[in-house]
Amino acid sequence: MSLTIGIVGLPNVGKSTLFSALTKHTVPIENYPFCTIDPSVGVVAVPDKRLTQLSELSQSVKTVPATVSFVDIAGLVKGASTGEGLGNKFLSNIKDTDAILHVVRFFDNADIHHVDGEVDPLRDMETINLELILADIETVAKRKERIAREVKRGDTHARLEESLLTRIEQTLHAGKFANTVSISEDEIPLYKQLQLLTAKQMFYALNIESGGHNFHESKDEKYTRALAYIASQNAEYVFVDADTEYQLNDVAEDDKKSFRQELGALEDGVQEIIRKGYAILNLITFFTTGEKETKAWTIPKGATAPAAAGVIHSDFEQKFIRAEIIPTEKLLESGSFASAREKGEIRTEGKEYVMQDGDVAVFLHS
Repeated sequence: MSLTIGIVGLPNVGKSTLFSALTKHTVPIENYPFCTIDPSVGVVAVPDKRLTQLSELSQSVKTVPATVSFVDIAGLVKGASTGEGLGNKFLSNIKDTDAILHVVRFFDNADIHHVDGEVDPLRDMETINLELILADIETVAKRKERIAREVKRGDTHARLEESLLTRIEQTLHAGKFANTVSISEDEIPLYKQLQLLTAKQMFYALNIESGGHNFHESKDEKYTRALAYIASQNAEYVFVDADTEYQLNDVAEDDKKSFRQELGALEDGVQEIIRKGYAILNLITFFTTGEKETKAWTIPKGATAPAAAGVIHSDFEQKFIRAEIIPTEKLLESGSFASAREKGEIRTEGKEYVMQDGDVAVFLHS
C-alpha cells in the first residue's frame, strides 16, 4: 500500500522549504531516487537500516524501500474554504491524502514576513483548521441536500446516512474535527465516501530556526498555548528546522552529523516526520529478501499474514497456504536462512497470524 501525506500551512511558514527538504532527502538504500510526479508531489524512501542490513545479508541485486508520497498543498489563507487564494482547488488536493502534516512557524524573525503581521502559532493553527472544518461543513450540507428526497420517502439507507451526517455536522459546528465522531461499523462505508478533510489524521511540524528566537526555547505564552491546543486534539508534533534540513540535502551522509552540530540541529526532523506519519496511521513494515531483491512492504498494524501476502500480489491472499516468518534481528543474528532454519528460528504460521513490524516473510500459496 502507498502512503500519501498532504502538507498544509499558511504562506511563509516554511512549508515549501520543508517539502524540498523531504523530497530531496537521501537515505543509504541503493541511492533510491526522489521521484517527481508533478511539481507538488514527491515520493520519498522511508529510512530503515534493517532493509540495508537484509539486502547485504542476502547480497541482493536490488533493494526497494517502502515509500511515502508528500503533496505540497499551496499555502492556505483565511477564506480558503470559500475560494480565497484558490483555496477550493488546494483543499480538494487534500482529499486524496491519507494524513495531513500541518506546518506551523515556531520562531520569530522580523526579516521573514508573516501573512498576519506577527507570528502566533495558536492563531495560525486555528486559521488553517477552521478552513478545513468549513470545507467539510459545506460537503456535509451538500450531501444532506442530495439525500433529502430519499429520507422523506423513508429509505432506510438514506436515514442511516442522515443520522451520521447530522452528528458530523454538529461536531464540525462545535469546532471539532470529523475524526472525533463515533462511527458504527455500518456507518464506516458512508463515512469514508464523504472524503472529509477533518476525518484524516493530522500531525504538526513545528518549524524552528537555528540560532533564532524559537518559542520552544523561550517557553513563553505562545509556546504554552500552542502545545496545549495540540494536546487538546490528541495530535502528535515534531520539531523540525526546515531550512537546515534543506541545506543538508547536498551534504554527504558521513558529514551530516558534524554539520548538524555546527548548525545546532542535532535531530533529523525529516526522518522523524516520516516515522511519525507511519505511527499515526498505525502502519508497520515487513520484508521479503533474497538474491534478486530485498523489499520493504507497508501494511496496517494488525494485518494478518494472508492480507500481507495480498499486498505483494492480490492472488497470494486468495491462494494463501502458510507463511514462514522470522524477525529481522533473528535472521541477522543467524547470518542466513539456512542457519536460522537449523536453529529453529523460522516459524510456520497460518491464516490467523498477525504480522509484526520487522517480520521477514516467505509466503506459500497454491
